[in-house]
Amino acid sequence: MSAIQEQDYTNQKVNFKTWSRILGFAKNKKKYIVIAIFFGMLTGILDLCTNYISMWAIDDFISPKKTGGLPVYILVAVLVQFGFGIFTIAFVRACGKLEAHLSADIRKEAFSKLQTMSFSYFDKTSVGYLLTRLTNDVSRATETISWCFIDVGWGSMALVASLIGTFIVNVKLALILVSAIPVMVLISVVFQKKILRYQRDARRLNSMITSSFNEGIMGARTTKTLVREELNNKEMFAITGNMKKASMRAALVSAMYMPVASMAISIAVAFVLNAGGYDVTSGWITIGELNFFMQIGNLMFEPIRNFARIFAELQSSQAAAERVAEVLEAESDISDSVEVVKKYGDLFNPRTENWEPIKGEVEFRNVSFSYKDGEHVLKNFNLRVEAGQNIALVGETGSGKSTIVNLVCRFYEPQEGCILIDGKDIRERSQLWLQSNLGYVLQSPQLFSGTIRENIRYGKLSATDEEVENAAKMVGAHDFIMSLEKGYDTEVGEGGGLISTGQKQLISFARAIIADPKIFVLDEATSSIDTESEIKIQKASETLLRNRTSFIIAHRLSTIRHADRILVIDNGEVVEQGTHKELMRLKGHYYELYTNQFKSEKVQESIKALV
Repeated sequence: MSAIQEQDYTNQKVNFKTWSRILGFAKNKKKYIVIAIFFGMLTGILDLCTNYISMWAIDDFISPKKTGGLPVYILVAVLVQFGFGIFTIAFVRACGKLEAHLSADIRKEAFSKLQTMSFSYFDKTSVGYLLTRLTNDVSRATETISWCFIDVGWGSMALVASLIGTFIVNVKLALILVSAIPVMVLISVVFQKKILRYQRDARRLNSMITSSFNEGIMGARTTKTLVREELNNKEMFAITGNMKKASMRAALVSAMYMPVASMAISIAVAFVLNAGGYDVTSGWITIGELNFFMQIGNLMFEPIRNFARIFAELQSSQAAAERVAEVLEAESDISDSVEVVKKYGDLFNPRTENWEPIKGEVEFRNVSFSYKDGEHVLKNFNLRVEAGQNIALVGETGSGKSTIVNLVCRFYEPQEGCILIDGKDIRERSQLWLQSNLGYVLQSPQLFSGTIRENIRYGKLSATDEEVENAAKMVGAHDFIMSLEKGYDTEVGEGGGLISTGQKQLISFARAIIADPKIFVLDEATSSIDTESEIKIQKASETLLRNRTSFIIAHRLSTIRHADRILVIDNGEVVEQGTHKELMRLKGHYYELYTNQFKSEKVQESIKALV
C-alpha cells in the first residue's frame, strides 16, 4: 500500500513572476484593491489615534483629576472607535469581494481554456489533478493575494504611522523602540521558516495518509486475497507516527513563537519604561506620554510579525499559484491558424456565414500518427471514403480503429500526412466547422444533469418540443420515455445515472439525429447493452446513418453485416476490406473473427438456456 508523495516545496522561493500571472486578474478589480488599501490605512491610523486618546485622557483628566472637557473627550473616543469599526468592516468586505471576484475570473478563464484543449492534454492530465487546481489551488492563491498582499499595505502604513507618531511624541524613547525592530525581524524570520518547514512536512505526510486510506478502501478485496492486512497496518502506523511527530513539532514551534516575540517586545518596553520613568520623575515627559510608548509597542511590532507570516504564506502558496498558472498557460496541441480563425472564427466567436456546406468525403493521405514518440499506431495510412458511405472498422484491441475515427474528428492531428474533408485539408477549416458537422455516439454515452428533453435538445439548442419528440421516435426511444412517470421531463441524474445504459444510448442517438450531422461515428455503441436495446439501436442506426458518411467501430460483428465497406485493421494497416459477403468468401482474418465470435455467442446462449 504505497502512498503517493506530495511534491516537496521546502526550498521553494517566492517567484514574483508566477504571482504576477495571478495578479493580472486583479487589473480589472482596482476598485476593491484601492478600497481595501485605503480603509486598511485608515484603520492603522485610527489604531494609532486610540493611543493618542489614552495619552490625552491620562494627561488632561486622570493626572490632574479634572473633568473639564470630558464630554468632548468621550465624543472623540466614541467617534474614533466607531470609525475604526466601520473602516474595518469596509476593509474586510473589500478583501472578501476581491477574493471572490478573482476566484470566479480565474476559474472562468481556466474552464474556457480547458474547452479549447485537445484530447492529448486530457490523456496526460488526470481529472483529479484539474479539479484540485480549479478548486483548492485557486482558492489558496486568491486568498493569498486578497489578504496577504493587502495586509502588506495595511501593515506598512501602520508601521510608518507608529514610527512617525513615536518620534513626534519623544525622540529618545522612539529610538529605544526602533532599536528592537531588527531583533523582532530576526526572531520572526527564524521562527516562520521553522514553522513553514514543519507544516510542509505535516502536509506531505497527510497526503500520504490520504492516499493510503484511499488505496486501502478501494483495494479492500485485493488486500483480503493477498492477506496484506498486517503489512498495511505497519505501513499506516509508520506514516501516522511520522505525521504525529511533524504536527507536534509544528505545534511546539508555533507555540514558542508568540512568547519569544512577546518577550522581545516586553524587553523593549521595559527599556522604554526605565528611561521614560526617569524622564517622568524629572518632569521631561508626562505620564500620558510614557503610557503612549508602553501601548504602542504592540502596535509597532504587530506589522513586523505579520510581514514574516505573509512571506511564509507566499512561500507556502507558491506551489498552488504555479499549478494554477500551469493550467492557465497550457497550450493545445491542436489549434486553428490565424488565417482560419480570421475567416471561420473560433470556438466562442464563430463566423458561420463563411462556413461551407459539407458533403462528407473523407480521405487519409500518407497519415502517420503516434501517441508516444517512436510508437506508430498508423504509418503511411491511406483511405478514401465517399460521401454517404457506411464504413465499419474491425480488429483487435490496439489495432488503430479508434485512432482513425479520432483523427477524422480532429481530436488529434497526424504527425505526418494529411486528412481531407471534401478534398480540402481539415486544418484549412476551423475545428468548430468540422465538429459541428459530426455526430458521435460512444460505448458509454455521456448525459448531462437535467431532463431527457434537455439532453436530446443539446444536439440542437433551437429545437422545438415537437422536434425533440420526433427525434426520439425515429430512434425508438419515445415509448420508454413515455413509460416514465414524468416522460420527457424525467431527470437523468449526474452522468445519466438514474436510467439504464440502453436508455442512455437511445437518448444519445436521438441527440445525435436531431443535430443532423453529415459525418457520424459509432464507437462500439452496442457492446455493453442488452439484446432488446441492441435491436432498438440497430433500427435507430439504420435511420440515423442513411445518406450520411459513417464510421462504425464494431464489437459485435453481427451489427455491421450491412455496412457498405468493412475494413479489417491490424497494426494500423487495412489488411482486408469489402462487404460482409465478400470477406466471408475470402475466409481470411475477418472470417476467423466472425466465426469465432459467432461460436462464442452460441455457447453463451446455450449456457443461459440451461441456467
